Amino acid sequence: MRYTVRALGAVAALTVGWLAGTSGVAQAGTVEADSLYSPSALVLTVGKGEDATTASVQRAVLLNCAPRPGGTHPAAAQACKELRAVDGEFAALAGDGGQGRMCTKIWDPVVVTADGVWEGRRVSWSYTFANACVMEGGMQGGAVFAF
Repeated sequence: MRYTVRALGAVAALTVGWLAGTSGVAQAGTVEADSLYSPSALVLTVGKGEDATTASVQRAVLLNCAPRPGGTHPAAAQACKELRAVDGEFAALAGDGGQGRMCTKIWDPVVVTADGVWEGRRVSWSYTFANACVMEGGMQGGAVFAF
């Protein structure tokens, strides 16, 4: 009888503890920011073709800019600096389309794309250059798609 009372006492204590922990009242948790910076993570690609939907991707990198430059981009710090200078407006990077550079007029289209998030804003951008020479000469700064 003595063992039964002890066992019942232990079960009762566990049940009370369990009920106290699950009172049935929803508790609001505190929401804290994971970072002081808005997220900036982009997938950048360079491919052959006339548009982003049909181009075959030749190279791709991941570029993170917040809270510090990183990812698989070989010049992440410089690329982030260039993007900050144009406030993440990729169209501003396309520049003059290689007008200041001597390039052949051969049509061999190169498509560059940027997809992801820049300072909390969704980004989906692509641009087609006539060929690789025009792309290399037409990109302002040049580090963003130099991989």
